[in-house]
Order: sequence, then structure tokens, then C-alpha cells
Amino acid sequence: MFAYLGGFFLGFILGANDTANLFGTAVSSHMVRFRTAVLLVALFVIIGALLQGAEGIQTYRKLSQQTIDTAVVTSFAAALTVTLMTLLKIPVSTSQAVVGAIIGIGLVNDNVRWGVLGKVIICWLATPVGGLIFAVLAYHFFRLFIDCLQPDIFVLDLVTRIGLIVCGCYGAYALGANNVANVAAVFVGESGLMLQPHTAALIGGVSIAVGAATMSRPVMMTVGKGIIKLDAYSAFICVLAHSITVHIFAMIGVPVSSTQAIVGSILGISIIKGLQIINYRTLRNVIAGWTATPFIAAAVAMVLQFTLSAV
Repeated sequence: MFAYLGGFFLGFILGANDTANLFGTAVSSHMVRFRTAVLLVALFVIIGALLQGAEGIQTYRKLSQQTIDTAVVTSFAAALTVTLMTLLKIPVSTSQAVVGAIIGIGLVNDNVRWGVLGKVIICWLATPVGGLIFAVLAYHFFRLFIDCLQPDIFVLDLVTRIGLIVCGCYGAYALGANNVANVAAVFVGESGLMLQPHTAALIGGVSIAVGAATMSRPVMMTVGKGIIKLDAYSAFICVLAHSITVHIFAMIGVPVSSTQAIVGSILGISIIKGLQIINYRTLRNVIAGWTATPFIAAAVAMVLQFTLSAV
């Protein structure tokens, strides 16, 4: 059981950090209660992990060969990196932390598959762009319907609240499908203590759900209010754009950052409303966190691997 502790830890921290992207905008705009949000996230993350988590797991398995020993080092290195960013209240890419740790171990063992890494990096770059594009398109699409129907304020408030809940559940499903690989992939294999994909996906989904329920509130506030302050309609658009983006990459089979997807969608809203509303200091810190994450995780993984080899 100790061998999987790093995976539990990583899933817990992922839940604390990345699930904030699903309901952060909704909770911060007072359209959904925090307790309701975390219960829905827990349920749909597990469902998504079990139904569609296998594709991302297979992609990470192709990136570098893992044994149970390197899996433990990889998961602890990624978890320590994400924990640092979470304590600093900086939304961080768990995908980048895991890939950075995998590459760090791969460099030590000289078994990195660079072609697979190139595919992953391209998807990383496309994630915030996808969130931005879908946010702009969805904003104008639904605004057209609202302008045509002209519902009264009470009906609009109810529909928006329902939309936030539905999109948050969809986003939780997409997160489980896409990001469970970050927790579970390094533990999947055929020998020794390695796990089968569905067992690993279940464990990963449960650990993400626990993290969401216990530690996600601070990052929710950073995502929901730190970059720009969102009204309820904009919050709905952001969650929808984020969820579509993450789900698309889940179907492609490449785990990506849900944080990058939600920040991209928030920036899409800011383009519509005027770039002057952006909190550039917070945005700069978020981008700095993205940039530093894979390098920090790789360095931590290499130090842990060399230390264990010397013992």
C-alpha cells in the first residue's frame, strides 16, 4: 500500500487544485454553494475516470517505461510540486507536473520517448487557446438566444444557475476522464505491484474526489475572482468552454491542464468585455507557475531518483 501513497497524495492535491476550475467561477459568483459543488465534483470525477480514463493512461505509458520504484518517485515528485503551488494559491498544471517528473526519471534512465512528448506539448499549448475560442463562440451563441427570447430576470437567473450546475458536472466528468492519468498512469503495468487500468482509474478518481471535498476552496477563489470578476452568465460560459476543451483532449487521449483551459476561457471573456478588466499581476503569476512547473517537477524527480539510488 505504501507504494501507492504518492499516487493518493497526487490525486488528493489534484482534486484540491484542479477541481476549483469546475465550480470556481460559479461559487465565486454565489450561484452555487461550495458544499453542493464538491459533492457533484466527487461523483462525476469518478464516473469520468472509470468510463474514459484509459486513453490518457495509455498515452503516459508510452512516454516512458515505468517500474513500481520509478512510479513512486514520479508521483511523489509531481505531488510535491503541485503542493507547493497550491500552498502559494497559484493554479498549476498537474499534467505538466506529472510529465515533468516522468521526463526527469526518463532522463536518468535514458528512456524518454521524445515523439510522444512532442504530441503532449502541442496539446498543452492548444489548451488555453481552445478555452479562449470556445468561450468567445459560446458567449455570442447563447447571448443571441437570450436577446431573442428576452426572459425576465428570475427565469434568466434560474436558467443560469442550472446551466452552471450542468456544466460543472460535465466538467467534472471531463476532468476525471482526462486527468485521472496524471494520478494513475505510472502505476499501470503487468508485473509486480503494478495495477490494471480500471483499478488504477478508480483509485485515482476517488483520491481526486477527496481532495476536491477538503482543500479546493482557496484556489476556487483565485480562479473565480483573481484574474477578472465574473458575472453569473460569464461564469457559465467559462465552465462550458473549459469542459468542452478538456473533454476533447480526453477523447484524443492526451491529459491536459484544466487550469489552462479555464484561464483561457476567462481570457476569452476578457477579450469580449475589454482587456482593461484583467488583473495582469495574477495572470502573470499563473503563467509563471505553468512555465516553472515541469522543470521543478523534473528536478525534484531526478534528485529523488539519485538519492534513492545512492542509498
